[in-house]
Amino acid sequence: MILVAGADGEGIGDALEALGVEVVRVTGVATRESLDAAGLAEAHTLVLTDMDDASAIPVAKEANTEVRIVAYSRDSLPEFARGQADLAVDPDLLTPDVVAEELVDGRIEG
Repeated sequence: MILVAGADGEGIGDALEALGVEVVRVTGVATRESLDAAGLAEAHTLVLTDMDDASAIPVAKEANTEVRIVAYSRDSLPEFARGQADLAVDPDLLTPDVVAEELVDGRIEG
């Protein structure tokens, strides 16, 4: 299962679903409570599309040490979160379909 947090204006969640992936969208601000409610304990990947939610990265890693964190946004990751994110991708460089395929095929490792 992959969690998608943020507005997802680029459609990474839709691209993942088109590949048959179970996607759960985190509603509202990505907090410990909203991540837990979305199923963080079972998720193998958390995709953040809004860097205003970057504070969720250390929270997610603490709750699920195996979760892979992918930032898919035009905005830069804040300095405090860079060491804990597994991948940061600018949608201007890679389309949602390409990133989704890489995530599903396991070519992007956490």
